[in-house]
Amino acid sequence: MLEKIWINIRSWFQERSERRDVILGFNQSAKAAFIEGVVPSLLEASISRGNKAYKHQFSDYFNSGFRIKAFKGEALSKNELSQIGATITSDDKLIRQLVVLGFDTLEIYGDKNYYGMQWPIRDFIRIGQAQQ
Repeated sequence: MLEKIWINIRSWFQERSERRDVILGFNQSAKAAFIEGVVPSLLEASISRGNKAYKHQFSDYFNSGFRIKAFKGEALSKNELSQIGATITSDDKLIRQLVVLGFDTLEIYGDKNYYGMQWPIRDFIRIGQAQQ
């Protein structure tokens, strides 16, 4: 019994480490793409509280949001925020990885205002379909 408790505790730390690695990997790739001029905005991912309405059975109890802040030097329009969201939600591998790691909310915000958009990640997992 005691051994099972320790295994559970170790798995919690492993999951936290994997979540951190996804955030760090995303940020490194986003920085490289911005420096190379591939994307017009610098994107930075972080973990947020998420939206309780978007919970699913694998949601992390606390901090279940995957937040992306877009740095453009000016306020982003709703269309620009939507385009960033569509790019993320169309990446089947990333969406599946986010679900497995306990994320349930995708959030996109600009750097010049508090306006942002949210999507329930569960709506984009495409369960039962092959990855694209």
